[in-house]
Amino acid sequence: MLITTPCVASLTWKLQDTSGTLIDELADPVEFFYGGDDLLAKVEEALLDQEAGFTTTLHLEPEHAFGDYDSALVFFEERSVFADAVEVGMQFDGPPTGATTQGMPTDVVYTVTEVYPGHVVLDGNHPLAGIALRLDMTVRDVRAATEAEIEAGSVGQPVFTVMNTAPSGSALH
Repeated sequence: MLITTPCVASLTWKLQDTSGTLIDELADPVEFFYGGDDLLAKVEEALLDQEAGFTTTLHLEPEHAFGDYDSALVFFEERSVFADAVEVGMQFDGPPTGATTQGMPTDVVYTVTEVYPGHVVLDGNHPLAGIALRLDMTVRDVRAATEAEIEAGSVGQPVFTVMNTAPSGSALH
């Protein structure tokens, strides 16, 4: 079966930055909805009309992957807003409850990048924002999408999202 909209492709991949540092690896095939929200546009473009066994290497500039780094998405929030156990790496879907900083977008995932006695640094950028990537990818299987998958536009949660959300089921979160 050829990959066309809508279908489900099972993929394996190795994701690296341009210096060869491994970022993520899917050694076991994972299913992705083709023609919806699961894959980046450049990945879908490469997969169109391919079939099981297809292998490719993509070079993805930030604008085709997780976007450019935006320093306007870095915020300093009062330490008192957080529980005592706040630590680097914690994530919040939208501003943390009780946030006092004005202008924090509500539709991003914030990652705690630094903790100080008086404030906490929150970064709303995707962890891979601003990074050019190399994706070595293999199609392991292709199948027809179910009605539920077509309706949802996904087989689960998006893995590659240009917005500031981390991929699900991946080492990228």
